[in-house]
Amino acid sequence: MPAIATGVRFHLGLHTADLDRAVRFYRVLFGTEPAKHYADHARFELERPPLVLALYPNPCEAGGALNHVGLRLSDSAALVAVQQRLEESGIATECQEGVECCYARQTKFWVTDPDRVLWEIYTLHEDIDHSGFEDPPVAAAPAAQNVWEHRLTDPWLERLPHADGVLNEIRLEGSVNVRLGPGKLDALLAEAARALRPGGRIVVHGLVGDRPFPGTPQLPGLASLVQHVPVETEPLEALRRAGFGGLFFEKLGDIHCFSGNGVELRELRLVGWKPAGSEWPSVLVVNKGPFESVRDEDGTEYRRGEAVAVSSRQAERLRLGPAAGQLTFLTP
Repeated sequence: MPAIATGVRFHLGLHTADLDRAVRFYRVLFGTEPAKHYADHARFELERPPLVLALYPNPCEAGGALNHVGLRLSDSAALVAVQQRLEESGIATECQEGVECCYARQTKFWVTDPDRVLWEIYTLHEDIDHSGFEDPPVAAAPAAQNVWEHRLTDPWLERLPHADGVLNEIRLEGSVNVRLGPGKLDALLAEAARALRPGGRIVVHGLVGDRPFPGTPQLPGLASLVQHVPVETEPLEALRRAGFGGLFFEKLGDIHCFSGNGVELRELRLVGWKPAGSEWPSVLVVNKGPFESVRDEDGTEYRRGEAVAVSSRQAERLRLGPAAGQLTFLTP
């Protein structure tokens, strides 16, 4: 293969809602001034690593295919220097010592830029023959329209930054693993119910145990960020208290990920919906079997072969649920 020409650099372009704010962040992260900084464009050009980072003032939802961006540094001293520079500037980081993930043992820290792009700054100790606890975390809020996401490392909010009934979906990524005071999770779920549209979806993703976890979690890999491990039924009951319906476990591993302090730990992904109300047009739902009769948590009974009128939003919830294959949906 032909050798890559000297001077070639990796080029990365990122959108930002506030160009000057983003420049301030990357000036600290890279420890250098931008090579160019105009009202509509900024660019950092680094020799080590050979990188060109371009910033474009274009407010938009973060995420899409981007998981995270990383910088692998040569040694621990360089890692400490970058982290210290960020912390002294008031930029919070999350450190992980000697973690195993992505088939490697690394020491690293995570930092999020002002537009929720997740950066992994790390040194490589050695390659290993297993993946470790988990892949890197999701970088930022999804690109889908009207979606809000809270992650384990995000600040805890007393009020969501959205008006009533405007969001299609809310995703809580690790939020149940934050150590909270009494009533804090219930307050967040009440805010979620306020901000979601009728029929909107909520997804709770995190680490749970089969029994109460004694003491403070000291878990490996990315799970080292976990501050609290709820019992696997606790998020379900919290969503019920907040008024969400159609609840089902999209993921709750039959085999536990690992154990800690005698507790079997599993990955949970719990889905629910905000009640749609009665203003939506009707859809006829028919239970095809094999069960003679099934009943949803609202008390609606679906007898085999009989059409039952429900709201279109309730029908949508059933279509997305685990029993969709045994139902037929008809326009009345």
